[in-house]
Amino acid sequence: VSTMNAKTSSGGEEEASGMRNETLGEAKRRQVIRVAYVIAALDLTFLFMQLGIMPYLAKSLGLDSVGFGYLQTIFGVLQLVGGYIFGRFADQFGARAALILSCASGSIFFLLMSLSTSIPLLFLSRLPAVFMHGMPGAQKVITDMTAPSQRAGALGKLGLCFGVGIIAGSAMGGVLSTKFGIYVPTYVGLVGSLINTLIAMVWIPSQTKPKSDHHVTEHSTSRSGSLFSITEILRLMKFPGVMEIFIVKVFAGLPIGLFMIMFSIISMDFFGLEAVESGYLMSYFGVLQMVVQGLVVGKLANHCSEMTLLRLSVFVFAGVGLGMALMRTVWHYCIIAVPLMFAFSMLATITDSILTKAVPSSDTGAMLGICASVQPLTRTVGPTIGGVLYKQFGVSSFGYLQLMVNLGLFVYLLKSKIPLGDTKS
Repeated sequence: VSTMNAKTSSGGEEEASGMRNETLGEAKRRQVIRVAYVIAALDLTFLFMQLGIMPYLAKSLGLDSVGFGYLQTIFGVLQLVGGYIFGRFADQFGARAALILSCASGSIFFLLMSLSTSIPLLFLSRLPAVFMHGMPGAQKVITDMTAPSQRAGALGKLGLCFGVGIIAGSAMGGVLSTKFGIYVPTYVGLVGSLINTLIAMVWIPSQTKPKSDHHVTEHSTSRSGSLFSITEILRLMKFPGVMEIFIVKVFAGLPIGLFMIMFSIISMDFFGLEAVESGYLMSYFGVLQMVVQGLVVGKLANHCSEMTLLRLSVFVFAGVGLGMALMRTVWHYCIIAVPLMFAFSMLATITDSILTKAVPSSDTGAMLGICASVQPLTRTVGPTIGGVLYKQFGVSSFGYLQLMVNLGLFVYLLKSKIPLGDTKS
């Protein structure tokens, strides 16, 4: 039954794409997608702004490195738990309501952070993070308003927003906190999140799905009305190919995820970088992300099948692992960062596209929520695993792990016949 529903949904989505013009009009549809990009860019800018000042704010309140680790773990766990709940909320109440919830939660987050004059209040300020999922909210809007054949390219452009967020957020956090005080970025984040909430309320329509998809939603295979259900997660994983692609998504990027979690320590100890130089390196990553997502991913998605691009990203990831194992200087890492960013961006975009096509349109929000939980999961378990790898085996261990895992996944993708339509993006 699940297989039949998935096939019906996949075929119906292409027909439904023709009705999107009737529902909102082509010009209106493009405008809404552009607004979703703006909301995502602003949300990520504020997120990276607070990530940049958080160590200094925690230190000013007397929180030691162990306590700061607990603070980061709590943030990761809340995002991990909230990712799927947010996706289910988007499926049941619409992408507009979900984006408003995310932006409003961001406003409360920055309000509590601006009032954090003690360590308990700082920990309390993490709680709204459970619903702060601006990127999945924007992905939901784009998924609803694009045909499956256009989805990979449209989702790929969100990487531009990520690059803007890294560059603008890191710069704003540093400048504002240095010149005007450690709490000023939180005030800016509060006002900006409120503006983002208003943008979502005014410019995102209450219904982003086409009319035919509302009929699908009414007859959804979902049997649970709750926002969190293990049964529902298992049901989604039973659709053809979903479990296989999700496993590739999780494990292909796990070793590099562990490396990035430890990067602040590696940049100091291994590369010998100062804080300012680390900031420049992050900006370099942001520019690379924008170039790759804006000029490479979309064009390749238009000319190659998604399974081909998935195999390519995993193979490049394996090569990146070999480079990381052999690198000795920060200049080596800057060179490796080019294929690294390509593989990272391509893997994220293609797997999200494949997985949202593999489930009924009424479950795309939940599927995006599950995908969004991968990064918080890495942030939750990463400090422990990454710390052990770095202390016991050194920086090269991350590269060798990356190489072995992705070579194994590449062989698996070549030999296995994953039951998904190998459609052109």
